[in-house]
Amino acid sequence: MTSDVSTNVQSSDIKKEIKGSLWIGALLIVLGILAIVSPAFSTIVAETWIAFILVSAGVSKLIYAFQTRNNDQGFIWKLSLSVLYIATGVMLFVYPLTGVLTLTLLLGSFLLTEGVFELILAFRLRPQQNWTWALGNGIITLVLGAMIWFQWPFNAPWLIGTLVGISVLFTGVSRVMLSLNARSALNHADTATSA
Repeated sequence: MTSDVSTNVQSSDIKKEIKGSLWIGALLIVLGILAIVSPAFSTIVAETWIAFILVSAGVSKLIYAFQTRNNDQGFIWKLSLSVLYIATGVMLFVYPLTGVLTLTLLLGSFLLTEGVFELILAFRLRPQQNWTWALGNGIITLVLGAMIWFQWPFNAPWLIGTLVGISVLFTGVSRVMLSLNARSALNHADTATSA
Protein backbone atom coordinates (compact mmCIF):
# COMPACT_ATOMS: atom_id res chain seq x y z
CA MET A 1 0.00 0.00 0.00
CA THR A 2 2.72 2.50 0.96
CA SER A 3 4.70 1.37 -2.08
CA ASP A 4 1.77 2.36 -4.34
CA VAL A 5 1.51 5.78 -2.66
CA SER A 6 5.25 6.48 -3.05
CA THR A 7 5.13 5.35 -6.70
CA ASN A 8 2.20 7.70 -7.36
CA VAL A 9 4.05 10.60 -5.68
CA GLN A 10 7.19 9.88 -7.74
CA SER A 11 5.12 9.66 -10.93
CA SER A 12 3.41 12.95 -10.06
CA ASP A 13 6.78 14.66 -9.46
CA ILE A 14 8.13 13.35 -12.75
CA LYS A 15 5.02 14.58 -14.58
CA LYS A 16 5.54 18.06 -13.07
CA GLU A 17 9.18 18.08 -14.21
CA ILE A 18 8.17 16.99 -17.71
CA LYS A 19 5.46 19.68 -17.86
CA GLY A 20 7.98 22.31 -16.75
CA SER A 21 10.45 21.12 -19.36
CA LEU A 22 7.74 21.34 -22.03
CA TRP A 23 6.96 24.93 -21.04
CA ILE A 24 10.65 25.90 -21.11
CA GLY A 25 11.01 24.25 -24.51
CA ALA A 26 7.98 26.13 -25.84
CA LEU A 27 9.38 29.41 -24.46
CA LEU A 28 12.74 28.73 -26.13
CA ILE A 29 10.97 28.06 -29.44
CA VAL A 30 9.12 31.38 -29.19
CA LEU A 31 12.31 33.26 -28.24
CA GLY A 32 14.21 31.61 -31.08
CA ILE A 33 11.54 32.59 -33.60
CA LEU A 34 11.52 36.17 -32.25
CA ALA A 35 15.32 36.33 -32.57
CA ILE A 36 15.14 35.11 -36.17
CA VAL A 37 12.29 37.52 -37.03
CA SER A 38 14.15 40.54 -35.63
CA PRO A 39 17.82 39.65 -36.10
CA ALA A 40 19.17 43.18 -35.68
CA PHE A 41 17.69 43.45 -32.19
CA SER A 42 18.84 39.96 -31.20
CA THR A 43 22.34 40.71 -32.53
CA ILE A 44 22.57 43.74 -30.21
CA VAL A 45 21.23 41.65 -27.31
CA ALA A 46 23.87 38.95 -27.97
CA GLU A 47 26.64 41.57 -28.25
CA THR A 48 25.51 43.21 -24.99
CA TRP A 49 25.46 39.82 -23.28
CA ILE A 50 29.05 39.16 -24.41
CA ALA A 51 30.03 42.61 -23.11
CA PHE A 52 28.43 41.84 -19.74
CA ILE A 53 30.29 38.51 -19.54
CA LEU A 54 33.62 40.21 -20.34
CA VAL A 55 33.12 42.91 -17.69
CA SER A 56 32.06 40.32 -15.10
CA ALA A 57 35.05 38.12 -15.90
CA GLY A 58 37.35 41.15 -15.74
CA VAL A 59 36.05 42.16 -12.31
CA SER A 60 36.48 38.58 -11.08
CA LYS A 61 40.05 38.50 -12.41
CA LEU A 62 40.77 41.87 -10.80
CA ILE A 63 39.53 40.66 -7.40
CA TYR A 64 41.58 37.46 -7.78
CA ALA A 65 44.67 39.46 -8.76
CA PHE A 66 44.48 41.55 -5.58
CA GLN A 67 43.69 38.53 -3.40
CA THR A 68 46.78 36.67 -4.63
CA ARG A 69 49.17 39.61 -5.12
CA ASN A 70 51.49 38.45 -2.33
CA ASN A 71 51.51 34.75 -3.31
CA ASP A 72 53.24 34.89 -6.69
CA GLN A 73 55.02 37.12 -9.19
CA GLY A 74 52.18 37.31 -11.75
CA PHE A 75 50.28 40.21 -10.20
CA ILE A 76 51.03 42.68 -13.01
CA TRP A 77 49.96 40.16 -15.67
CA LYS A 78 46.75 39.31 -13.81
CA LEU A 79 46.03 42.99 -13.33
CA SER A 80 46.70 43.73 -17.02
CA LEU A 81 44.49 40.86 -18.15
CA SER A 82 41.62 41.98 -15.91
CA VAL A 83 41.91 45.55 -17.23
CA LEU A 84 41.85 44.18 -20.79
CA TYR A 85 38.67 42.20 -20.10
CA ILE A 86 36.94 45.15 -18.44
CA ALA A 87 38.04 47.64 -21.13
CA THR A 88 36.86 45.33 -23.92
CA GLY A 89 33.50 44.79 -22.24
CA VAL A 90 33.01 48.50 -21.61
CA MET A 91 33.96 49.26 -25.21
CA LEU A 92 31.35 46.76 -26.42
CA PHE A 93 28.75 48.46 -24.18
CA VAL A 94 29.65 51.97 -25.36
CA TYR A 95 30.07 51.15 -29.07
CA PRO A 96 27.68 48.25 -29.72
CA LEU A 97 27.68 48.57 -33.53
CA THR A 98 31.46 48.46 -33.67
CA GLY A 99 31.31 45.45 -31.37
CA VAL A 100 28.86 43.71 -33.71
CA LEU A 101 31.16 44.34 -36.67
CA THR A 102 34.14 43.01 -34.74
CA LEU A 103 32.32 39.93 -33.43
CA THR A 104 31.04 39.10 -36.93
CA LEU A 105 34.54 39.39 -38.37
CA LEU A 106 35.91 37.22 -35.56
CA LEU A 107 33.22 34.61 -36.22
CA GLY A 108 34.12 34.54 -39.92
CA SER A 109 37.82 34.23 -39.09
CA PHE A 110 37.12 31.44 -36.62
CA LEU A 111 35.04 29.48 -39.14
CA LEU A 112 37.66 29.91 -41.88
CA THR A 113 40.39 28.66 -39.55
CA GLU A 114 38.27 25.78 -38.28
CA GLY A 115 37.39 24.83 -41.87
CA VAL A 116 41.06 24.65 -42.85
CA PHE A 117 41.88 22.50 -39.82
CA GLU A 118 38.88 20.24 -40.52
CA LEU A 119 40.08 19.75 -44.12
CA ILE A 120 43.58 18.88 -42.91
CA LEU A 121 42.10 16.43 -40.42
CA ALA A 122 39.86 14.91 -43.11
CA PHE A 123 42.81 14.17 -45.39
CA ARG A 124 44.72 12.66 -42.47
CA LEU A 125 41.71 10.42 -41.77
CA ARG A 126 41.45 9.44 -45.44
CA PRO A 127 42.40 5.77 -44.93
CA GLN A 128 39.40 5.38 -42.58
CA GLN A 129 36.02 4.35 -43.93
CA ASN A 130 33.90 7.44 -43.10
CA TRP A 131 36.51 10.16 -43.67
CA THR A 132 34.21 11.96 -46.11
CA TRP A 133 32.02 13.17 -43.18
CA ALA A 134 35.00 15.12 -41.81
CA LEU A 135 35.71 16.38 -45.35
CA GLY A 136 32.11 17.56 -45.77
CA ASN A 137 32.19 19.25 -42.36
CA GLY A 138 35.41 21.05 -43.30
CA ILE A 139 34.06 22.22 -46.65
CA ILE A 140 30.79 23.50 -45.16
CA THR A 141 32.61 25.28 -42.32
CA LEU A 142 35.06 26.84 -44.79
CA VAL A 143 32.24 28.01 -47.07
CA LEU A 144 30.32 29.53 -44.11
CA GLY A 145 33.45 31.37 -42.96
CA ALA A 146 34.10 32.64 -46.50
CA MET A 147 30.48 33.79 -46.84
CA ILE A 148 30.76 35.76 -43.61
CA TRP A 149 34.11 37.26 -44.61
CA PHE A 150 33.14 38.25 -48.13
CA GLN A 151 29.78 39.73 -47.12
CA TRP A 152 31.19 41.62 -44.15
CA PRO A 153 30.24 44.30 -42.98
CA PHE A 154 26.84 44.06 -44.69
CA ASN A 155 25.91 40.82 -42.88
CA ALA A 156 26.95 42.05 -39.42
CA PRO A 157 23.62 43.55 -38.29
CA TRP A 158 21.68 40.31 -38.76
CA LEU A 159 24.13 37.40 -38.74
CA ILE A 160 24.83 36.86 -35.05
CA GLY A 161 21.18 37.38 -34.07
CA THR A 162 20.01 34.92 -36.71
CA LEU A 163 22.53 32.28 -35.59
CA VAL A 164 21.58 32.76 -31.94
CA GLY A 165 17.90 32.53 -32.88
CA ILE A 166 18.43 29.30 -34.82
CA SER A 167 20.37 27.82 -31.91
CA VAL A 168 17.71 28.78 -29.35
CA LEU A 169 14.93 27.50 -31.64
CA PHE A 170 16.56 24.10 -32.08
CA THR A 171 17.33 23.88 -28.37
CA GLY A 172 13.64 24.46 -27.66
CA VAL A 173 12.52 21.92 -30.26
CA SER A 174 14.87 19.26 -28.89
CA ARG A 175 13.70 19.96 -25.31
CA VAL A 176 10.05 19.66 -26.33
CA MET A 177 10.68 16.43 -28.25
CA LEU A 178 12.64 14.89 -25.36
CA SER A 179 9.92 15.92 -22.90
CA LEU A 180 7.18 14.45 -25.08
CA ASN A 181 9.19 11.24 -25.38
CA ALA A 182 9.65 11.10 -21.58
CA ARG A 183 5.92 11.74 -21.03
CA SER A 184 5.04 8.97 -23.48
CA ALA A 185 7.42 6.55 -21.75
CA LEU A 186 5.99 7.48 -18.33
CA ASN A 187 2.41 7.00 -19.54
CA HIS A 188 3.38 3.64 -21.03
CA ALA A 189 5.03 2.61 -17.73
CA ASP A 190 1.96 3.77 -15.73
CA THR A 191 -0.32 1.77 -18.03
CA ALA A 192 1.86 -1.35 -17.70
CA THR A 193 2.01 -0.98 -13.89
CA SER A 194 -1.75 -0.59 -13.50
CA ALA A 195 -2.48 -3.56 -15.77
